[in-house]
Amino acid sequence: MAITAEAPRGGVVEYIGSTSYTFILRNRVIERYEDKHRGIFDFWEGVFGRGKKPSSTEVRDLVALALVGGGMKDHEADKVLAECGPDQLMHLFQLAQAIVGVAFMPDAMDEAENKSKKKTKENSQAA
Repeated sequence: MAITAEAPRGGVVEYIGSTSYTFILRNRVIERYEDKHRGIFDFWEGVFGRGKKPSSTEVRDLVALALVGGGMKDHEADKVLAECGPDQLMHLFQLAQAIVGVAFMPDAMDEAENKSKKKTKENSQAA
């Protein structure tokens, strides 16, 4: 992640290739996803291993729509994902997990970072 890039609440900043992007699932893009594929909660269950795993098309579409939610135009998001080959599917799957996870539990990242900072501080004081 770029030093200056900071994710908005409920969003993720991550790289695809060598470029950093902002991903946000907003209500309107969730509805677009559901119109084309399946319910977002069904997708949630699938990416976290409690339901039917999403197809590569579902993963790519969710990531593209999150780019749109982050402010990108549809055709620009499609172009970014079109440049991703099969070798990037696992990264896109993990990114989809993060996008959905942070959208539904936006404070989870803050809590994890605060715990990490607290441990680092405790370790440095103990040394």
